[in-house]
Amino acid sequence: MDLIRPEQYLEGAVLLIDKSPDWTSFDVVNKIRKLLRQVLGIQKIKVGHAGTLDPLATGLVIICTGKATKQITQYQEMEKVYIARIKLGATTPSFDLETEIDGMYPWEHITRELVEDTLHKFIGDQDQLPPLFSAKSVDGKRAYAMARKGKEVALKLQQIHIHELKIMEFMPPELTIEVTCSKGTYIRSLARDLGAEMGSGAHLTGLRRTRIGRYKVEESITIEKFRENLELL
Repeated sequence: MDLIRPEQYLEGAVLLIDKSPDWTSFDVVNKIRKLLRQVLGIQKIKVGHAGTLDPLATGLVIICTGKATKQITQYQEMEKVYIARIKLGATTPSFDLETEIDGMYPWEHITRELVEDTLHKFIGDQDQLPPLFSAKSVDGKRAYAMARKGKEVALKLQQIHIHELKIMEFMPPELTIEVTCSKGTYIRSLARDLGAEMGSGAHLTGLRRTRIGRYKVEESITIEKFRENLELL
């Protein structure tokens, strides 16, 4: 990314950030807002992200500042590409590594051919059930907050579209796939559903978003690099 003039942040800038693990998308927004306020010597500046990425995931997050925040919906509508690492034969309540394994299943019968046939079934429009441990709003509260307290959460099916699924690596019980999908797609739910469809269980062990529309993670910078660029202004 090219260096951006200070006044451009106020007028409106679009930043491509490579999110680190254990950060939420809101953490990224808050850090960038704080850095901009410090460096520019201002009290207020609009900063927002154009699509949540799970805390354990890494990769591309689009951040908008100033008047560019009006374009957030436009970026949210763009298709997304992810690299997902999946562990077959085990499930967790959160469908990823945030929670402990709660079920073990046979996986020895799963072949590459079975994986390919199963992936083909998930291409196109799908009715997907979001994870209980998600940022979905239920009666004004986040689903993950209620789930962590052991409360029952009734989530609704939502329609998504999966454009393409590719096997990147298959070393059972480990599976890595590339997912090209619409907004609102939960890759954790996809991992769970793939495992169930193959007569087993599965959960996500790694996730990286590599593209949003035409924007690629290779064009992004880390928060640390963003801070360094600000110091050069």
